[in-house]
Amino acid sequence: MFRYLTAGESHGPQLTAIIEGIPAGLSLSEEQINIDLARRQCGYGRGGRMLIEKDQVEILSGVRWGKTIGSPITLCVRNRDWENWNEKMSPHERFHDDKIRVTRSRPGHADLPGAMKYNHHDVRNILERSSARETAVRVAVGAVAKALLGQFEIEVCGFVAELGGIKAIRPSLPLATLKDMAAKSELFTYDKSVEEEMKRLIDTVRDEGDTVGGVIEVNAVGVPPGLGSHVQWDRKLDARLAMAVLSIQAFKGVEIGIGFQAAASTGSKVHDEIFYDSARIAHGEQSGFYRKSNNAGGIEGGISNGEEIVVRAAMKPIPTLYKPLRSVDIVSKEPYEATVERSDVCAVPAASVVAEAVVAIELADAFMVKFGGDSITEINRNYQSYIDYLRAF
Repeated sequence: MFRYLTAGESHGPQLTAIIEGIPAGLSLSEEQINIDLARRQCGYGRGGRMLIEKDQVEILSGVRWGKTIGSPITLCVRNRDWENWNEKMSPHERFHDDKIRVTRSRPGHADLPGAMKYNHHDVRNILERSSARETAVRVAVGAVAKALLGQFEIEVCGFVAELGGIKAIRPSLPLATLKDMAAKSELFTYDKSVEEEMKRLIDTVRDEGDTVGGVIEVNAVGVPPGLGSHVQWDRKLDARLAMAVLSIQAFKGVEIGIGFQAAASTGSKVHDEIFYDSARIAHGEQSGFYRKSNNAGGIEGGISNGEEIVVRAAMKPIPTLYKPLRSVDIVSKEPYEATVERSDVCAVPAASVVAEAVVAIELADAFMVKFGGDSITEINRNYQSYIDYLRAF
């Protein structure tokens, strides 16, 4: 129901996304999307590329006078650095120049497996698309998904939960409050007490020519019970979320709720007991059923259960180091020390914005599968009917 494709290279003219499945009547502006694009470019530890680019989106189709019209939406984020690359990345054969080929593959990147898979002897053909620069336009798509979810009071927010082994402790506060706290943090974390320690670690790692990774957490509140399904493997909501988050460059692990911690515990300490209180309905809740714990992270059997969605993911240290690792030239087969492309020391804060975006996209897709219609008015009617049903269940 909510489908999208991205296109574009890191040093090409632009990044593009086409979104299909957004209903008519949704308020949408470039300004809304640009807020998230700016967030992605911030965060302590970012590199030189952020000094060049100031990402701005252009809406090229699917929106008229501030409202979606039901047709595919085209988003464009232009690369300001294109003016320095218009011949080196040109689609025209007359600019072909073997002297600028990149033949030295970098450890930890897609360079070597990509070159082998696509029969390229210029790694530039791989690294341009595998670059995390692609996530800029995915953040733009995520902003559209959040606009849709926001119509139904579903809020999604990403945070830095751990950096280089330094763990943040989440306060017992509403998600909206945590979001405000993270917005004031250079590391997009909800625990101010560890922020300076995290920054000192980034500074130390930078001085050593190294990089550092971490763990992000994405939370979503207001998600109704019933998104996703148990009936097929590819319709399970947790599986879709895990796939989406692992598709982000440099992410290597995902857990829902307490995740891996559950493997070290007994069942009586893991599973969330179920309670019922009809007074919840009078207070505007979606259902009288609730849980006092949320170890499942809001998903049971591949289906949302009405509790807060909790997704955590591990991001490895960025593999482009200023302290080069050893590798081999793919043409000469000679050993060498890996070349350095412009890079960040730590992109975990920025990655939390990307993870927030892809989680929002999957939730929007599951929401549209459940309540789909061609206009916001129709979807709202479907949604309200379902909430009435839940309250009577």
